[in-house]
Amino acid sequence: MDLAGVSRHEPVTVDAGRRAAVIAPVVFRDERPHILFTKRADHLGEHPGQMSFPGGGREPSDADLRATALRESNEEIGLRPEEADFHGRLDDIRTVTDYAVSPFVATVPDREYEPDRREVAEIAVLAVDDLTARANYESERRDHPQYGEIRLHFFHVDGYTVWGATGRMLVQLLELTTDWRVPEEVDRVVDPDADYPV
Repeated sequence: MDLAGVSRHEPVTVDAGRRAAVIAPVVFRDERPHILFTKRADHLGEHPGQMSFPGGGREPSDADLRATALRESNEEIGLRPEEADFHGRLDDIRTVTDYAVSPFVATVPDREYEPDRREVAEIAVLAVDDLTARANYESERRDHPQYGEIRLHFFHVDGYTVWGATGRMLVQLLELTTDWRVPEEVDRVVDPDADYPV
């Protein structure tokens, strides 16, 4: 995993009703790169139970979006601001809940983090080797009522499934830092109202 690919990237920004920021935390465990995810608590109103990166909505007191990502990561998993070594940003993602999310990429220590149970059900640290294994990836194409035809990405590792906006961020992170590329062909085309495979 070559994080210089993130440092060289010029992120695309988007406008939306609300701003948010997340950190995609890279952990080196036994010299192998891993990525830390949170599993959102089931009682949350938006995206309950889904895998995500630590982060959240910008507050007026935040100096900038990086400060937002640091504050929220501290609240959600106990990441201290001085522990995050930033490498750059991925493209902004517009979510179905009308957020423009700015994803920052940072290496963080391999230690035990403490989830805030009000927001985070679990913390999962998944190996990049597993995330880039072809057998663990699938995608589908469907029509979205707001965005038209879209491609959804699903990464299945260690009993977790990363998909949705976090899946889109993960695709770009992996393509910028590894030899992995999204396969040209989708695994299936589904109706707009088809159930999601998670």
